[in-house]
Amino acid sequence: MSLLASYWPWPDLQLAWPLALFALPVPLLMHLWKRRADPGAALRVPYAAAELQALSGGGRIDASWLRTLILWLAWTALCVAMARPQQLGEAITPPQQGRQMMLAMDVSGSMSEPDMVLGSQAVERLTAAKAVLADFLDRRAGDRVGLLVFGDRAYTLTPITPDLASVRDQLRDSVVGLAGRETAIGDAIALAVKRLRSQPEGQRVLILLTDGVSNAGVLEPLRAAELARAEGVRVHTVAFGSDGSMRLFGIPIASDRDPVDEATLRRIAEMTGGRFFRARDTDELAGIYAELDRLEPIAAKGPSLRPRSERYAWPLALALLLGALAWLWPERRR
Repeated sequence: MSLLASYWPWPDLQLAWPLALFALPVPLLMHLWKRRADPGAALRVPYAAAELQALSGGGRIDASWLRTLILWLAWTALCVAMARPQQLGEAITPPQQGRQMMLAMDVSGSMSEPDMVLGSQAVERLTAAKAVLADFLDRRAGDRVGLLVFGDRAYTLTPITPDLASVRDQLRDSVVGLAGRETAIGDAIALAVKRLRSQPEGQRVLILLTDGVSNAGVLEPLRAAELARAEGVRVHTVAFGSDGSMRLFGIPIASDRDPVDEATLRRIAEMTGGRFFRARDTDELAGIYAELDRLEPIAAKGPSLRPRSERYAWPLALALLLGALAWLWPERRR
């Protein structure tokens, strides 16, 4: 097919089903097969053959050669119509919008705190965060998303991928303590920067959710933020959880949990050109991710496309016209 395309004189005209052209010699093959199967005359008379033919009516002058030509042209046009000729238009490069982002979720021990409400039921922080993130992923059509979790260390669960179903599956299977009981915010940012480094500039986004203070890991959070700024990674930070206190019958009581480090998270967002958000309950967290959903998308060039216009109607109409003409044509004349 490539050899045929190289010698094709009309590059803007293509055949969707070129194999249909192999049907062109079918009438000729049928004619030859019929002649081969015909045993011929039972009695051959070597003399006065013309007179005998005239007496038998075979002496009529055959004037149907033009009709035969018309039938061949009709069959050829019909085969071309079956091959579906298509005309290619000018190449079009449609704009494609999408983001390249990493989601970093805290799965340290503090995320097991049952101080969130989801569907009128008290749930752990991680359960509430997973529900909101799953809804966020449902609106990410066209984006490429990766997921990492962090505790004592940071681990990538899914690389940046358009397969958001896999990201949701890994998110659903995440549990508290999967990466340790402590909180390594700096290592999480550094790992996300490493994963986003290969993405186009201006499309590197990290959304980091945590409910505590960085107390583990090799890299300090602000040092990791400097690394993210140098690599052009925009970090949006989400501080999730209560204010370090719990309520019993509406009365605030002290909690032994460390409050979230809002100051550091705010500074990380400012250094990298991102935004800082504070969510004290599930509704606020859902509103934050709805706001993140309205981030300015990046317009990129999609794959070039050439629109195809079907042109089989023209040879089909010609075949019908020639067929009708051959049907009306007088087959013989004396």
